Parts: sequence; C-alpha cells; structure tokens
Amino acid sequence: MKNLITTIFITLTLSAKAQVAIGKENVANNSVSLEFANENRGLILPYVEDKSEITIEGTIVFDTSDFKVKYLRNGGVWVNMSEDDGTPITIGTVDLSIQNDKIEQFTAKTGIGTPTATDGIFVLEDSNKAMILPKVESPHLNIINPAPGMMVYDTENYQLAVYNGTSWSFWAP
Repeated sequence: MKNLITTIFITLTLSAKAQVAIGKENVANNSVSLEFANENRGLILPYVEDKSEITIEGTIVFDTSDFKVKYLRNGGVWVNMSEDDGTPITIGTVDLSIQNDKIEQFTAKTGIGTPTATDGIFVLEDSNKAMILPKVESPHLNIINPAPGMMVYDTENYQLAVYNGTSWSFWAP
C-alpha cells in the first residue's frame, strides 16, 4: 500500500502544472508560471564567465567578460541587452570577489513546469505559461542599490530595464 501511495504521489507531482508567486499570495492568472510582487526589487541573473557550453535558446545571463546582460537567440547568437556607447557611464562592472571562494554545486537546480532542470540552474518550462518580471516604477530612481545583472519591468515607461553594474538600459516595445 505504501508503494502504491508513493507511486501515485510521484505521478501527480510530475504531471502537475506549477505556478509560483514570490512575495505575494497568488499569480495573476492561469497563463503565469512565475510572478513577483510589486516591490522595488529585481531579478538578478546568473553571473557567467564562459558561455561556450550554453546552447539553449532563450537563456539570459550577465556576462562577466564584458559586463553585459545577454540572451541567446536562434542560431546560437548572443544578443546584448545592455547599453554600451563606449563611454565609462555605460560600461558595466561587477565585483566577482564574493564568488571566488565558493564551490559551484552543479546539482543545485530548480525547475518550474518541468520535473528536472537539466539545462540550467533555474528553468521555467511550459507551453502556455510565462514569467512576469518584478514590476518597478522608474527602477533607475526607485531601486536604491541595484545589483549587476538585475532585470525588472518598468511600470512607468512600460519597458524592460536591465542593469549592468553601472547604468540601466531600457528596452521599449
């Protein structure tokens, strides 16, 4: 009987569609897999020094080789999401010394909508749900101490905002 209950529980767990709300009670609707509360905080992307083994389209990282937020699109092309006009104000920065004495745990992975997150450290996978970024009104004014690699949705100007450690870049539709 114990084995039967365990088998049923595992089957239900693997077939369940996950929805997660962080900092709030519930997600906004059924098309959301991950949603954050409206606070003056953002989502910090993983710091990556070597992207050569990353092949999954849609991956978003903070590239420490040039201090830019990037995503991988079709054809294996990394697209820069950080403003960079060559002036010191737009060239990003990050202090990586906090990571130097840490040992990476390759088994530390989380998946939402998928039983295992084999392709990344945090994977959202669903055919009809999306992630809603943290929403912040004018993040360049309201996030006091942003971290390099931070992403939010600017509710004042209706655009994606990414921070490269020095300046914010805004992506308008």
